[in-house]
Amino acid sequence: MASRIRVGTAGTGSYVPERVVPNAYFEEFLDTSDEWIVQRTGIRERRYAAKDQNTSDLCYEAAKRALEDAGVRAQDLDLVIVGTLTPDYPLPSTACLLQDRLGATNAGAFDVGAACTGFLTAFSTGEAFVASGRAKRVLVVGAETLSRFVDFEDRSSAIIFGDAAGAAVLTALDECGQGEVLRTTLGADGSGFDFIHIPGGGTKTPPSMASVKARQHYIRMRGRDVFRFAVTHMSDMIERMLEGHDRDEVTLIVPHQVNRRIIDAALDRLEMTDEKVIVNIQKYGNTSAATVPLAFDEALKEGRVEKGKLVVMVAFGAGLTWGGALLRW
Repeated sequence: MASRIRVGTAGTGSYVPERVVPNAYFEEFLDTSDEWIVQRTGIRERRYAAKDQNTSDLCYEAAKRALEDAGVRAQDLDLVIVGTLTPDYPLPSTACLLQDRLGATNAGAFDVGAACTGFLTAFSTGEAFVASGRAKRVLVVGAETLSRFVDFEDRSSAIIFGDAAGAAVLTALDECGQGEVLRTTLGADGSGFDFIHIPGGGTKTPPSMASVKARQHYIRMRGRDVFRFAVTHMSDMIERMLEGHDRDEVTLIVPHQVNRRIIDAALDRLEMTDEKVIVNIQKYGNTSAATVPLAFDEALKEGRVEKGKLVVMVAFGAGLTWGGALLRW
């Protein structure tokens, strides 16, 4: 049996659209205020894609930066994996559109659907391909254009979401010499499928005049259930990723940017301070599959990751799904 190849993170990149949408925007048509939104979520603004921008466009910008950071040419990729719940089309996959635009002519391509856990699902899958020797270089992306699926008549969800993309390139550790993937994990509990879901558009409720009129093609959330699920699983995932390691080894924790109160509650449950935690939800809102790679890339660019120390990434989302990854940088 062939030995497992050690996998590293060769480079990262991220992209946010130019349009900044402050909380005051929602005061024009919803019963809300900047103070209420900040108090409930920690969000002060978010980014929305331009009318001519789609999810694949956001992917492309983040992917270009990740490839440049990694020093890897697109034609040398073996695989492109995109985690998204907002693809350009029901088919083909957004990964195929990205593969073509990048010129990754030697790569296979597919999407993964795990909502906010999308990037970590793509990351875990890409790591497995490299570790097994079935691929040498894998591009993984988490990207969303959630502004197209927000019900602007629903105060509880309209204020939360934004658009963005983040990406990473995975290679053998011998090739890149950084960001060794020590472990990954994925989990699911489909009994909570309706905590966060879009009722219309699938085979259960195909698109029709009636489904559009009933506003069934927008995100629906059971906020209190999501809060309880998120706090429990965020803290549990961080603990699971750090099993066998001392907390002093940690240089950075990258949590899914779902809600500032959830992040704070999870840290309180762990009896941890936020000194080593990156939080950027105040600038971008919840960008679903893009939150973890976007925050991780920002932290790296800001010099917040100490060489030789541990990085913990955790996320959870609709499905219900959750995932984590532990890296030594």
